[in-house]
Parts: sequence; C-alpha cells; structure tokens
Amino acid sequence: MPQPKVVCLEEHFTSPKLRELRGEKDSPLQCKLDDLGALRTRAMDEAGIDLQVISENNPATQNLDAESAVKLARASNDVLHEAVRAHPGRFAGFATLPTPDPKAAADELERAVSKLGFKGAMIMGLTHGRFMDDKKFRPIFERAAALDVPVYIHPTPPHPAVMDAYFKDYPVLSGAPLGFTLETLTHTYRLILSGLFDEFPSLKIIVGHLGETAPFLLWRTTDTLSRRIKMPRAFGDYYRTHFWLTTSGAFSDAALTCSIAEMGVERIMFSIDWPFQENLPGRKWLDAAPVSERDRAAIFGGNAQKLLKL
Repeated sequence: MPQPKVVCLEEHFTSPKLRELRGEKDSPLQCKLDDLGALRTRAMDEAGIDLQVISENNPATQNLDAESAVKLARASNDVLHEAVRAHPGRFAGFATLPTPDPKAAADELERAVSKLGFKGAMIMGLTHGRFMDDKKFRPIFERAAALDVPVYIHPTPPHPAVMDAYFKDYPVLSGAPLGFTLETLTHTYRLILSGLFDEFPSLKIIVGHLGETAPFLLWRTTDTLSRRIKMPRAFGDYYRTHFWLTTSGAFSDAALTCSIAEMGVERIMFSIDWPFQENLPGRKWLDAAPVSERDRAAIFGGNAQKLLKL
C-alpha cells in the first residue's frame, strides 16, 4: 500500500506583533513558536510529516479590544500567508479571527480563505468570557458555512469563575490536564444546544484531543437530553454530522478506538499540537495503533485532504 500523506492540523506559531504585545520571554518553546522555517520543517522531516496546517497560538487576538484585534489578526494572517508561500506543500493556514468584532471576523475569514488560500479558521475558546454560542458571533459561522470551510474550536483557560471554584487549590489541573477539556467540551456542547447547526446545516467543526472526552460521553449525553429537552435531532446525530476530531495531544489507543467507534474513522484526523507535544512520539504512536492500514492512511492524511480540500 502506498505511504500515506501525513497532515497535521493543530500546530501553532506566534506572530511577531502578538509576541511583542504579550511580552513573551525567550525560551526553547517560544523559539519553536517563533519559527516558520527551517526549525519547523526539520522537526516535521524527522517524523515524516508532510504538511502542517498552522495557527496562531492561544489566545490569538480574542481577548483584545475590537480595534486592536482586527489589526493584529490581519497582521498575523499576513505573516502566516508569507510562510505558506515560502514553503509550498509543507505549510497551510487556519485564519486568526478578531472575534471581539464578529462582523470584522467574518470578513477576515473570507479574506483569509478567498485571497490567502487558508483552509478555515481556529477559534481559541472564550472571547472576553463569552462562548461562541452567543448570538453575536453568528456572522462568523454563517460566513464559514458559506465558504464551506471548517472552524477549529481550540481550548483556552476556563472562565475565571470556574478557575476559582474548580482549580484555585489545584492550579496544575487548570490547563491541559483537565481545565482545557472542561472548557472545550462545554463549548462544543453549547454550540449544539444553541441551534447553530439548524441555522447552518452545512457547518463543519473540528475539535482536538480526540474530542475532549466527547466520544466517551456521547451516548449518555444523548440519552439524557432526549428525555429532558426537545431538539429537532438527537444530540449525538448533531455531533456525528458536524464534528471532526484530531489526535492532537491524545496519543492513546483506547481513546482512538472509542472515537472511531462513536464517530467513524472518516471523522478522525492526525495532529500533534506542536510544539506543546513533540512530533516523533505522535507519529510512532499512530504507526503502531491498532487500526487497519486503510484506516491509518485515512487518519494520517486522507480525511484531512478531503475536509480541507488539500
């Protein structure tokens, strides 16, 4: 069987103006985030990764004032566009969106897709404490549906009230160990309950970390909601129809098996979460994962190529 094209979808960078604004200090991790050239491609080559779909690091421009967000999102997308042009076939982009101004964010998504050739957008969780199910953000999803590109919902730290109630005594749990999961799982569930997918039935959403436990919970959530609220379709039907999952930061055979069982292998895509995870362990894991060679090829790149029209 031919060697599959290997595509990764949750791979980050920091644009210069946002780094300066946030006062990011030099570190080995920050050095990787700054790089859109030889360091990144060398790390890809070591793991046999053909293409990264790159996105601005958390929180991107989402906690800025609207005017600054618009200006800096555009600058970030322009920087990434130049890197994609300089590395054809190795890099692609997800747009940074100035979500504090939803209309401008929709327009920036259209510019990034139509003029810069980006493959969709990545949204970094909350915007000034608001989830994206808020009606004010509908223009973003309306434009994504019209452009037929996916929106990747990425974790961000939970709401301050949750941080205080859940993690004040155990701050180590507030990020990737648990807080990110709670924030993103809640975020994606709220999108379904808000009626978003009834308004935009072609909308596509990507979630990393194998759905932040959603596949494990899908039966229970669907069963309980069916007895408590009226929805046009079953909760699980919305999830299986509108969501795709990536393996970013979730190199687990058990989680992969559950995700495939609940979603179908065609909804699962390979990712690393570079540079927060290293490329080589993720590649070695999927090379040895208990799936057929046909399914492995689909996860490594075939599904992403189809969804993103690569």
